[in-house]
Amino acid sequence: MNRVQLEGWFLWFILFWIVVLVGLFAIGGFFMFRKFLKRLPKEDGRSDMDWEEHYVEKTRGLWSADEKVLLEDLVSPVPELFRDVARQKIAGKIGEIAVKEKAPQITEDLIIRGYILATPKRDHKFLRKKLAERKVDLRPYKHLF
Repeated sequence: MNRVQLEGWFLWFILFWIVVLVGLFAIGGFFMFRKFLKRLPKEDGRSDMDWEEHYVEKTRGLWSADEKVLLEDLVSPVPELFRDVARQKIAGKIGEIAVKEKAPQITEDLIIRGYILATPKRDHKFLRKKLAERKVDLRPYKHLF
């Protein structure tokens, strides 16, 4: 019986692809698991994502075209792959604040506060840079950072 032995460049090629595929599966699994955890219901019977969707739906009529453009501009530094998820999370937080404060409409102030609260601390430097580009005074929001 003839045995084929892997040697030379083909061996390294196969080993390289094994490492790449295991890495890609691990990264994909990590993000799928995170989404799964966000979908698990909490004590109140709703998951984090359910609440985000609830607040977005409840405040849908409060958004004007200018505020939508501002939100799009603020999420523009987020990589395209994650932008929809980031937009949903940020809009959910903005909606939550608007509902709690019984706001008659979404304002720039609500958008900035919601964006700061919805953004992880590690990304605040990008947020500060983006707000500085728009010439937004950050002093009223210092306590949120």
